[in-house]
Amino acid sequence: MTSSTSYLERLSARSVAVGSVLCLGLDPDVEALPPGFPRNLAGLEAFARLLVEMAGPHAAAIKPNLAFFEAHGSAGIAALERIRAAIPTDIPVIADAKRGDIGTTAARQAVALFDVLGADAVTVNPYLGSEAVEPLLERIDRFAYVLCRTSNPGAGELQNLELAGDGATPPEPLYARVARRAATWGPGGTVGLVVGATAPEELARIRQVAPSLAFLVPGIGAQGGDLEAVLRSGPTSVEAPGRKAGGGLLVNVSRGIANAAGGPESGAAADPGERLRAAAAEWSARLPVLP
Repeated sequence: MTSSTSYLERLSARSVAVGSVLCLGLDPDVEALPPGFPRNLAGLEAFARLLVEMAGPHAAAIKPNLAFFEAHGSAGIAALERIRAAIPTDIPVIADAKRGDIGTTAARQAVALFDVLGADAVTVNPYLGSEAVEPLLERIDRFAYVLCRTSNPGAGELQNLELAGDGATPPEPLYARVARRAATWGPGGTVGLVVGATAPEELARIRQVAPSLAFLVPGIGAQGGDLEAVLRSGPTSVEAPGRKAGGGLLVNVSRGIANAAGGPESGAAADPGERLRAAAAEWSARLPVLP
């Protein structure tokens, strides 16, 4: 689907509408489905739909992780397409695909994710350089979040490697160089960064390097990231041109909401949909829209 407004404008409008920068992650694992959902693709799709229905109204965006659907082959992709079609059009959808390849391949990836799946944004891997992600950045109504400093335990193995200065740039870790380079990519307003909440010092440094880029922040909730640090350093700086409500920030919560469905089976709270709604409402309130 196409839009006359930019992704960041649509995201800001949705953030204001729900009063939050919460991003609802859809990472449904058949081995972790709550009671009442069969541990197969049908159960996975039913649970993902329940998440969209009950938790989605509290979210500024929804981020399906494609691997959890791709693992089921063509039937899983078909299920993902049906779930995408069920998401209201005013909720931006981020395809967590971590794409990026040589130009011709990346161009096909853009068609698959933006045109066929209907994603508003995508996560991309910068390892091949700007040429490999350019087809995913060039549409002014779409967006790409570049992996910068991720939330996984082994992220620092490569991302924290120190690089020498070259005259134009200072000595700095690889993650900071990625942020510095990504800020120059695309036509403007189509690129952001993935920065994990589990690395608060790096997050603050990246914000200094890239004051105007939108952040998608995983690692809150089950991974134990630093929420206070994210709310402090995650939004674009006040001086950033075109700064919008929410500061371009999205904070992803996946298991922290999905796992609520498997709570105690008693009373009114026995309804998994109601538990999902309550968990999403709680996280939404903890992630208010910022100036």
